[in-house]
Amino acid sequence: MDSAIHTDLNLEKEEKVSKDSQENIKRSIVKTISWRVLGTLATVVISYLITGTLALAFSIGGIELVSKMVLYFFHERAWNNIKWGK
Repeated sequence: MDSAIHTDLNLEKEEKVSKDSQENIKRSIVKTISWRVLGTLATVVISYLITGTLALAFSIGGIELVSKMVLYFFHERAWNNIKWGK
């Protein structure tokens, strides 16, 4: 009987840990945006240093911002479904 109760408690704990390890979509979106803003600022600075043109640097940064934000979001959500390392 004691082992059955212990097993039930372990199952409840595993379910909670599994649920807690899943990130919700809002958190993934906020992480995506904050990371991309930082990355895009770096891209704009590097692009400006290479091209010497601020307009071109912001154009490159804008394209990079949108494309990598979308890629990161789906990458993050895909990894959220992978159980390895959790």
